[in-house]
Amino acid sequence: MLVALAVTSMVALAFLIPLGLMIREMARDQAMSDAERQAVALAPVLATTTDPGLVARAVASTRAGQSGRLAVYLPDGRVVGRSRIGASEVRAAMAEMRTASVGVPGGTAFVQSIALDGGRTAVAEVFVPAEEQTRGVLRSWLVLGAVGLVLVSASLVVADRLGARVVRATTRLAEASSALGAGDLTVRVDPSGPPELVEAGRAFNAMADRVRHLLAAEREMAADLSHRLRTPLTALRLNAEALGDGPAAEQTRQAIDRLEREVDLVITSARRAGPCDEADCDVAELLRDRLEFWSALAEDQGRPWSLRGADGEVYVPVPRAELEASVDAVVGNVFRHTPERTEFVVSLQRGDGLVGVVVEDAGPGVAESSAAVQRGRSSAGSTGLGLDIARRVAESTGGRLAVDRSSLGGARVCMWLRPRPAAPRAARCTRCREPFRRT
Repeated sequence: MLVALAVTSMVALAFLIPLGLMIREMARDQAMSDAERQAVALAPVLATTTDPGLVARAVASTRAGQSGRLAVYLPDGRVVGRSRIGASEVRAAMAEMRTASVGVPGGTAFVQSIALDGGRTAVAEVFVPAEEQTRGVLRSWLVLGAVGLVLVSASLVVADRLGARVVRATTRLAEASSALGAGDLTVRVDPSGPPELVEAGRAFNAMADRVRHLLAAEREMAADLSHRLRTPLTALRLNAEALGDGPAAEQTRQAIDRLEREVDLVITSARRAGPCDEADCDVAELLRDRLEFWSALAEDQGRPWSLRGADGEVYVPVPRAELEASVDAVVGNVFRHTPERTEFVVSLQRGDGLVGVVVEDAGPGVAESSAAVQRGRSSAGSTGLGLDIARRVAESTGGRLAVDRSSLGGARVCMWLRPRPAAPRAARCTRCREPFRRT
């Protein structure tokens, strides 16, 4: 619209300004032509007589004479009517037998030479006021200005309609891209707009289909690889059954049961492909359950521990299985990377619109806190995936993971989660709405 405004305005001005000047000149020429006709109308009278009285009656019969704007200079030097020009202009007009326009106060005097018999010359002067020379000019300019405004307004309307077609298509494509980036793999666009945007829409749909197929293949591969663990797990369970009924055998069987549940959970999670399978989880209850599980191992290793702030209900938009895996990964690091009898504290904190799961220990700490959260990197000889799992869970809610030094002297891992804004339960899954066409 700005481009259309600039171009149309320049074109309109290029035509309207010269046209306005031409209208002003036409009005002046028309006024001077009318004065010339009235001056020439006295020629027959002057050719017949130069009697001042008769000439005065002839002057009074004209429109300019009635308004006191017509004067006649007779050959003998007498003047009939009101004179506005000087004697020099009169002598020049008589000598050169010409017409002239002389500027005088309040307007212009039109001077017309009239040849008489005997080589004599008379001069007729018609005064043309300035308002007569610009009569109708302002009205014409206003009409031209209105026409220019109408043309510019019409161009803006046309530009707006043409631009809206492009903007709507671009907005739909941008919204669909944002939805795809947020995890909605079913979003598609109806290609529309100019040919370039139609091609971009088709490319977006092809990309979304490709991403969906790749993720589906990745889930299937993860599920298949996890399923292969069932065979060694079965053999391990048979061996555990042969250990007898001692405490060590019972702990081994419990560990195998938990491992089998985790494998089943991996298979189930990998095959779950729906975009709206998110669920809220009570992080306080989860921490109480997981610390009860880890308390048995902490008691065996003589580790003092405490759970703080995990009272009431605190919900975060994370599936329980994922949050449980991330909490176990962080707490498990305490048992793997600190000596026995090392104290640790797990606390649930709230503030600034965030919910924090904080795990602190009195161990040696983390040498490189920035590198500790990078996937696959570990300075302690582990896989380096534990903190990365916690980081991805925190970032999935819009939060973050921070690793620094704790007040106990060791490592402090803060997993900050952003709770979902309060909303009716039926409206929690915003990605199930239909702003776009979905397959």
